Amino acid sequence: MMKKTVRHAVRVDPRAKDANLRRLKRIEGQVRGLQRMIEDDRYCPEIIAQIASVQQALRGVGRELLRQHLTHCVADASHKGPAEAERSYDELLELVYRHLR
Repeated sequence: MMKKTVRHAVRVDPRAKDANLRRLKRIEGQVRGLQRMIEDDRYCPEIIAQIASVQQALRGVGRELLRQHLTHCVADASHKGPAEAERSYDELLELVYRHLR
């Protein structure tokens, strides 16, 4: 089995990182709340509304990560030359098509 290479961000804005971590901890709490709602046999529409809230919160984190990726990683690749820029653009398109539908 091939080992996958771990890649790291070009630059990480510490404020954005902290904000994303806070959001994810809040989402983690929301998910625990969902578990309790199911354990307590709460009314299905209430659970579904909370699931929608968690999904929206995750989309918000994803948008911020995408913004950071564009601002730092893609911009950095575009300054390295056409070949690196093209690889970065292809990666970005694949990300959008595969994960952000």
